[in-house]
Amino acid sequence: MILTQILQPSCICAPLKSKDKESVIEELVTVLASAGQVKDANAALEAVMEREQTRSTGIGSGIAIPHGKCTAVKELVMAVGIAAQPVDFASIDNKPVNIVVMLISPPDKTGPHIQALARISRLLLDDQFKAKLEKVTSPEEAYQLISAKETE
Repeated sequence: MILTQILQPSCICAPLKSKDKESVIEELVTVLASAGQVKDANAALEAVMEREQTRSTGIGSGIAIPHGKCTAVKELVMAVGIAAQPVDFASIDNKPVNIVVMLISPPDKTGPHIQALARISRLLLDDQFKAKLEKVTSPEEAYQLISAKETE
């Protein structure tokens, strides 16, 4: 799976405007809806927040991957947010996050969702790449960095 086939530059917030977990999630859902990726922003937001209540998607090392499944999307969609100031995401390591990657998929398509989660995790295990991504100042810069990393 190549993430840049899912991710559009218009679905990247760098830097994020929001300062707390709920607002970050809402900001990324709004970006997806504005880009025409989500038919019903409220349903998408509800799905992601519901998932977040079962267990935090702050996976540690400054990364959060909030995700949800709902009928507001036909295919897997993705948004990325880079926080200028770390955001408390109730992460498993109790550290705030700088990188937030949101995935929303239809309830009946689990394969791509799981493949994307795995791909994101692998990319962000690269500390040099992660450090560069944390420092981007524009959506275009983030997209180019992700695209270049995927073609390595």
